Amino acid sequence: MVQPNSKCDSPDYWYDFTVRGRRYRGSTKETNETRAAKAAALKLAAAIKGSDPLDRKPPTLREYAKNFLQWVEAGRLESDTRRYYRNGWRLLEQTKIAGMRMDQVTRDEIEKLRFPGSASNGNNALRTLRRMYSKAKEGKRIFEVPEFALFKERGRSLRLNDDAERRLLAVADQPLKDIIVVMRDTGMRNARELYCMRVENVDFDAVTIFTPDSKTVSGRRCIPMSSRVKQILEARCAGRNEGWVWMSRYKGKHIGEGMVYRQWARARQAAGLPRELVLYCARHDFGSFVLAKTGNLKAVMNAMGHGDVRSAMVYQHPEGEIIRNALNARHLSWPTVPDNNQASV
Repeated sequence: MVQPNSKCDSPDYWYDFTVRGRRYRGSTKETNETRAAKAAALKLAAAIKGSDPLDRKPPTLREYAKNFLQWVEAGRLESDTRRYYRNGWRLLEQTKIAGMRMDQVTRDEIEKLRFPGSASNGNNALRTLRRMYSKAKEGKRIFEVPEFALFKERGRSLRLNDDAERRLLAVADQPLKDIIVVMRDTGMRNARELYCMRVENVDFDAVTIFTPDSKTVSGRRCIPMSSRVKQILEARCAGRNEGWVWMSRYKGKHIGEGMVYRQWARARQAAGLPRELVLYCARHDFGSFVLAKTGNLKAVMNAMGHGDVRSAMVYQHPEGEIIRNALNARHLSWPTVPDNNQASV
């Protein structure tokens, strides 16, 4: 089963056997006959089990992407997940490793990769790459999945606060004007919850909005309406008992992310606000403001649809005013600080 290769000068022993009418031949990468025999025996066992790993070259990443994207479209994935993987491959396709065989892509090659935009955008590509490798291993197209680190992400620090709202509302078009107010006062996720809000899920008697579908199990919840949100939704739902609250110009559809983003980009530029400020910052502002005013993290988690304290804390930003007031209250009974200009006695 093992023998020297007479056709080349390689010192390695080669295996050569046939399983189910299929011939397997290759180097054992061993120069010692005993070790070569053991290596060949392992390869024979793998072929008999049906894993057939011996004579097929792993595909390039670009070649395998066709199978992966077919799985993405046909698999039981959430629409957000499908969009995430499609965008991840779009980023990966522009890199050097897209044309490399999957077994030749090393950790060093991956960690040299750079992507446009934020660290979050880069991690979109890297997480997609991890999933592609795990699927390839499940399908026995490769033996090993390379380990590599993700980019370090920084949490959002910008908030869509009162000043930003005033500046945006002065220049924004509809429906963005109303969306900004509703997002700030409800903390709803924009694409998954707010844009697909339905009239039948708005309860004006209970003054709540029900979200039947969300990113998480905890996201299925009732959200209280502020007075100005109620006023906006009453106007948009007037005379209707069902249907989308935020109707698209296309019959039977709700507004999409693309249209809202274009309005947002124009308004943000006209208002002179930084590019880092995104509409989702309104959700962060909601969590920070409500926690600061109530001190009730559980209530904030319920309103925002969080089931994990760690997830909720991402949205909480320290309030300097609270800390300042606490320190001032602590020192109210202290004597007045002496004037440094007065001469010491």
